[in-house]
Order: sequence, then C-alpha cells, then structure tokens
Amino acid sequence: MTGPLLFCSRYFARIFMPSPSSASEKPSPAFALRNIELRFKGAERAVFQNLCLDVVQGEFLSIVGPSGCGKSTLLKMLAGLLMPTGGELNRHSISAESSRRIGFVFQHPTLLPWRTAADNLKLPLELGPDAGSRQLSRTECEDLLLQVGLTAADADKRPSELSGGMQMRLSLARALATGPDILLLDEPFAAVDDLLRLRLQEDVRRLYEQKNLTTILVTHNLHEAVFMSDRVVVLGGSPSRVVDAFTVSGPRERTAEFRQSSAFFDDLRLVTAALFRTPVSGKEVEHA
Repeated sequence: MTGPLLFCSRYFARIFMPSPSSASEKPSPAFALRNIELRFKGAERAVFQNLCLDVVQGEFLSIVGPSGCGKSTLLKMLAGLLMPTGGELNRHSISAESSRRIGFVFQHPTLLPWRTAADNLKLPLELGPDAGSRQLSRTECEDLLLQVGLTAADADKRPSELSGGMQMRLSLARALATGPDILLLDEPFAAVDDLLRLRLQEDVRRLYEQKNLTTILVTHNLHEAVFMSDRVVVLGGSPSRVVDAFTVSGPRERTAEFRQSSAFFDDLRLVTAALFRTPVSGKEVEHA
C-alpha cells in the first residue's frame, strides 16, 4: 500500500484511534468519503482524486488549503449539490427527502432584497419537496434573530436596512431555520471587518456548542480555523486530496482567552507548517 491509499489508512487510524477513557466508544460519522474522484466534463485534470475524509457527528471541522484546491467544491459535494465521479460518499442519516438536515451559509448573504428579515428566514421552508408543510411563527423568527445577535425589531427590516455584518447574521439565522443537524459554512466572514469577524467566530462557536451541530467551515484564515474547530483538515495537491489533519487541543467552550494561550499558538504553528509544505500541482510550495 503506497501513496494516497497509504495516507487514507493512516488518516482513518488517527481519526478513529480510541482514547484511553473511551476505548469502547465508536464515533458516529456524519459523512464518510472513500477515494473520492471528481472530474468535470471536458476537464483535463480531476479536481479530486483518492480523497479520503470522515466527519464525525457533532464535531466542528475546518477545511483549509491553497486557493483553487477545491475547498468550496468539497463543501458543495457534502451538501449534495455536486456528485463525485468516482469513489464512495456516504451521507449518514441523510437522504434526498431529508435535505433540510443541512443548513448552508455562503460567502455572501444571498438574501432576497424585497423581503423583510422575517420573510427571508421563512424561505427555506417554502422550497423543496416539503414546501409549505411547516411555517415559522413571528415568535420563532424573532427567536432565531436573537440567537445570532440581532433583535426582534430587525424582523421587519429589509436587507438594505442592515449592515454587512447584520446581513451575515441573518444569513446564519436562515440556515438554522429548518433545525438542521449539519451546518456548512463557506467562508462566511470573508467580507466583514476584523473586529466583527472575531465576534462572529465566537457567536458561531457558541451556537455550535449549544446545538451540538455537526459544523464544517471552509476558510483561508488559519487563526479562524484553529479557534473555531475541533479538527482542521488540510487539502492540497493537483488533483486535490487530504494531505494532513490535526486535532485542536482547545476546550469545548472557546473564549478570547484561548486565542492568547500557548495551546492555540502551538496548534496554529502545526497547521501553518502543514500548509507551507502542501503540494500544489504535484510540487511542494516554495516560499521566500
């Protein structure tokens, strides 16, 4: 066993190695990807080849890697928006009929400008095979807004009346409107200022802790990946695959103090070093 297949076997051994206190417990996977290949029609090179990844239910996983390595594409595949052309992808406990178990937050808020905040929250329940089977009450809408740091008074505002940060919070609330078990985040904080980004990181981590959501974040920000996650996965190569994975040593409840801790910076150094040696187009990245 050599090359990518050997890494797959080592990767799964690391992820599922029992701890001394829980040797009899088996993590329950939310997603299981085995030797995934994705090749777009007419493309000379595959996007993914021999990509192996397991996502455990209830964990917060971040995906990092060089630009163009397929991070967002992988997220769309997990959501069922793209299908692999080879390999095996299991979405445990998720069927086409239960797609609302997944909430998706995009890089841009993608809100309907003619709708109020409350009516934007109702949109996911108006789409799909079960459209109209359930409706959000005014109280439920206001509660969702409060969960993400908005106010009940914001329910009647249109997106143009909200700041960029407030629009992103509304987009997050909309992803939670269906009561998902899985939350997918595609660089949701990329367009906000640094201070707001830090606050949103803490808010999303707090929601994850409260709701026990399986959460997968795509980000270019390594500080963000380490602060928010239980595990960080590094993609690289061409075709792309998982080249490394790290368990973050921080506590479940993440606070500003963790950002200043030696454990945080130790993990950050590990992830940074892995990214610096990540192969691109079959070669190692060279840095000045």
